[in-house]
Amino acid sequence: MDDIAVNVNGNRRPLAGAPAHTTALDWLRGAGLSGAKEGCAEGECGACAVMLATPTPEGSTAWTPVNSCLVPVYALNGQEIVTSEGLGRPDALHPVQEKLAEAGGSQCGYCTPGFVCSMAGEYYRDGREAVTETAAAEECPVHDAEHGPNGFDLHALSGNLCRCTGYRPIRDAAYALGSPESDDPLQQRLADPAPAPVATAATVDGSRFVRPASLDETLRLLRDEPDALLVAGSTDWGVEVNIRGSHAPLVVAIEHHEELRALVVTDDEIEIGAALPLSEIESRLGGTVPLLAQLFPQFASRLIRNRGTIGGNLGTGSPIGDTPPALLALGARVVLASADGEREVDLAEYFTAYRQSVRRADELIRAVRIPRPLAEVTSFQKIAKRRFDDISSVAVAFALDIEGGSVTAAKIGLGGVAATPLRARATEEALIGQPWNVATVRAASEVLGSEGTPMSDHRASSEYRALMLNTALLKLYSTTVLESKEVSA
Repeated sequence: MDDIAVNVNGNRRPLAGAPAHTTALDWLRGAGLSGAKEGCAEGECGACAVMLATPTPEGSTAWTPVNSCLVPVYALNGQEIVTSEGLGRPDALHPVQEKLAEAGGSQCGYCTPGFVCSMAGEYYRDGREAVTETAAAEECPVHDAEHGPNGFDLHALSGNLCRCTGYRPIRDAAYALGSPESDDPLQQRLADPAPAPVATAATVDGSRFVRPASLDETLRLLRDEPDALLVAGSTDWGVEVNIRGSHAPLVVAIEHHEELRALVVTDDEIEIGAALPLSEIESRLGGTVPLLAQLFPQFASRLIRNRGTIGGNLGTGSPIGDTPPALLALGARVVLASADGEREVDLAEYFTAYRQSVRRADELIRAVRIPRPLAEVTSFQKIAKRRFDDISSVAVAFALDIEGGSVTAAKIGLGGVAATPLRARATEEALIGQPWNVATVRAASEVLGSEGTPMSDHRASSEYRALMLNTALLKLYSTTVLESKEVSA
C-alpha cells in the first residue's frame, strides 16, 4: 500500500495500512503532527482544521480549510494538505501566526492551530482586497462589522471556537493581516492545478475503502454491493465514526466524480451536483437563488460547508437538515442514478419515513434540479439557539408569487416539525388566490401552526415549535411590507 499516500506540508507520507475508518486527524497525530487537536469530534469547534488544496473553476488551486476530524484519511490519497506545522516555524512564523502572537490571540493554545489554518485559508483567498478609504466612506458592502478593512471575512472563522482567549484579539489579528508576498511558496502554489483525484482501493483487517475511477464503476459497485456506504464530504459519517464508533465494512468515496460536481444554469432549471460542496455552490451561484443565499450562511460553519454537500444532506434523510426545506420551497426534483439509468423524483415525494426515502440501495443521488423562473418572494427562517453553527429546532422556507396584490403561487418547506421534511400543503392552499394582506396572513398562520407533528426534545418543546410555525408567515409579511415602503419612499 506504499502507493497510497498524502502530501503533507510538502512531503509525501504513505498511509501504510491505516484502518479504513481512520480520520485524517487521528492519522496526522499518529504521524507526529500534533498541531491539529480533537476538541469536539463533531466538526463544531475547528481545533482540527487543516488546509486542503482544492481545484478552482479556473483550473488553479485554492487553500480550503476543512475539519480533519471528519475526513477519512484515505479520501486524501494523492491529495495535498497543509497543517499548522507547515505554515511556519518558531524561528520563522507565518504572517498569520505572527499577527496572532502580536495581538495576544492565544492563551492555552489548544484552539490556535485550527484558527491559524482557517485564517490562512482566508489570507490566501483570491479576491480578498483591502477596502479603500473612499469605499469605506461610500459604505462599501464588505466594510461592516463582519469584514475587516483588509477584506478579511470573519465568517471564515465561524467554525472555530476559543474558550479562554476571547475573540477580540483574534479578530484584531485577522484584520491586521496584509496580502501574501509574491515569493510566498503557498501563494505561488495557487497558480498551479490542484492534485487530481486518485482511484483508491484499500483493504485493512477486512474493511475496505474504495474510490472508483468513474461514476459508472461506482454504480456497478453499488449494484453488486448495495450495502456499501457512500461518502462525499463525510461531515455526517465522520461524526458516526468518532462518536458512535461506526466502522462500515465498505466505504465508497464519490466526491470526486465530475458528474456529481456540476452546476448548470439554463432558462428552465438549475442543476446542482449532489457532491458539490456547499461553499462552492454558494460562490458559483453568486446570490442568483436568493432563498439559498439566505440559507448558506446559516448552514453549520464555513469549515463544514467546505466539505458538506446537498446530496449528503438529502441522503441522510434527517428531518432537521437545512437544505430540504429550502429545496422543497423551490420545487426541487432529485435525480437518482443507478447502473440501469436515471430517474427523477419530486423532492416532496422523496422522503417516506424517519431517515428513509424512495432511493433504492443500488442508487445514489446524482443532482437536484430547481425549476425556473424562481418565485419572487422568498425567505428562509431558521430557529436555533445560536445565530450560526447550530442545528435548527425549526426551519421554514417560503417561495411565493404575488401579482396584483394577490398570492398566485406558494410553496412552503418545513423542517424540524415531523419525522421528515415536508411541504406545508394546507397553508399553501390557504394562501393561493387570496389577497396578500394581514387578514390573509393571520388566517394562514393559524393553519401553518398546525402543520406537521412537532415533538419535544432537548432542542425545543412541541409547543414552541408550533408557535414558531405560527409566527413565521407574519414575519415574512412584515418584511415584505417594510421592503415595499422602502421602495415607494
